[in-house]
Amino acid sequence: MSDLPLNALRAFEVAARTGSFVQAGAELGVTSAAVSQQVKALEALYGKRLFQRIGNRIMLTDAGRAIYPRLEAALADIAALGAELREDQTRGRLVVSVLPTLDEHWLIPRLRGFDGGVGIEIRVQDDPVVLARDGVDLRVTYGGHAYPDHRIVPLFRDEIVAVAAPDMVQHGLAALPDAAFIHTDWGAAYVTQPSWAAYWRQAGTRVAPDRRAGLVVDQTRMAMAAARAGFGAALVPRRIAGHDIAAGRLVILSDIALPMPWDYVLVYSNATARRKSLLALIDHLTGSPDPLCINIPRGKP
Repeated sequence: MSDLPLNALRAFEVAARTGSFVQAGAELGVTSAAVSQQVKALEALYGKRLFQRIGNRIMLTDAGRAIYPRLEAALADIAALGAELREDQTRGRLVVSVLPTLDEHWLIPRLRGFDGGVGIEIRVQDDPVVLARDGVDLRVTYGGHAYPDHRIVPLFRDEIVAVAAPDMVQHGLAALPDAAFIHTDWGAAYVTQPSWAAYWRQAGTRVAPDRRAGLVVDQTRMAMAAARAGFGAALVPRRIAGHDIAAGRLVILSDIALPMPWDYVLVYSNATARRKSLLALIDHLTGSPDPLCINIPRGKP
């Protein structure tokens, strides 16, 4: 066991899982050349070629395909054992990474009452997050597309509604000037953000407002804050805005709702799948009643 090349085995496992020395290097925090050298050393040690290298692409050989699933399971067992030992000895701490806006508007209210015998550290981060490299136990995000090799637990699927401060209800949404519409742009990586063009296509009562005339923000929390402050109407996920709606700080302006295409999800790795405190937290987050499932009187479009 003393000569077991753990670093090289780990490099092979990540390269095989991601299909790329570059991605493996990013996950491990080293260069792609370092990953390649580790794999070559492993091939030399065991006398087996593990990858076929075709230009910038790599493919597992027959030997690599035979080794990979057993190695993946073994490394996952080692990681899980380490997590269990740390938890038993120190009670540990869970690191939860959460998408902006979900932190204060979903995660924090849901954490109340959780008693898993461990501390919790919350990090607000955009996707993608490398859970193993960053020491993250649980990721709370929208859609699981950035985490193909992780365990995914669906939470809920929301719908987009138009909201504004209560004193704007009297005007009627369709009568608002273009400058009174708040636009959300999640950035180049997203095409599913709330869109006034899609909203008014469904309503069929007016053309979409000119976004150059209104306020543009890059986070849902900012859209909600701007709406509360009286800047105008915003498109927001109904359940995420549930506390503001229930408290009367925001009012839903019409019966029109746009379904969001993906679920909000929990993400965790196979290596931590048996950690008792993590499973307890997942059960708590998925099992408690949702206080945001509320019926709110709506205005007219």
